[in-house]
Amino acid sequence: MNLSAKEEKVLNSLIEGIPLVEEPFRKMAEKIQISEEEFLEIAQTLLKKGYLRRIGAILRHNLVGYKGNALVVWKIPEEKVEEIGQFFSSKSFISHCYLRETLPEWPYNLYTMIHAKNEEEVLQMVQKLSQELNLKDYEILFTEKEIIRKHAFYSP
Repeated sequence: MNLSAKEEKVLNSLIEGIPLVEEPFRKMAEKIQISEEEFLEIAQTLLKKGYLRRIGAILRHNLVGYKGNALVVWKIPEEKVEEIGQFFSSKSFISHCYLRETLPEWPYNLYTMIHAKNEEEVLQMVQKLSQELNLKDYEILFTEKEIIRKHAFYSP
């Protein structure tokens, strides 16, 4: 599947990031010299073709006061992964929930990213989740430093 020049421009525009303005797609369209309607049509086409899974926003949690951020890795029985993953995904303080392969020296298969005002609050949230779901095998990896990456643009 090859992308047209316009599709590449729209894709790169989306990768670059949605501007924080009243009409972001109009502004993005103007920047690449097409109409907002065409921009949105092309974005829909990119979704249908599978080049995009979704369009979302990333909250810079550290800039809005969340100082407690931790990756919590859980050892979940295979038959409970879907149920527990859905439960975790429904929590507003969990921004990511992923299933991963385990290794002999690393038995954790479900990963969650938890955000709170401070580390003590993260610990309380994890303890509550652990008790509520009767989960005993987990590790909490607190964020030490956020590393900002530069935008990665599509290039065939």
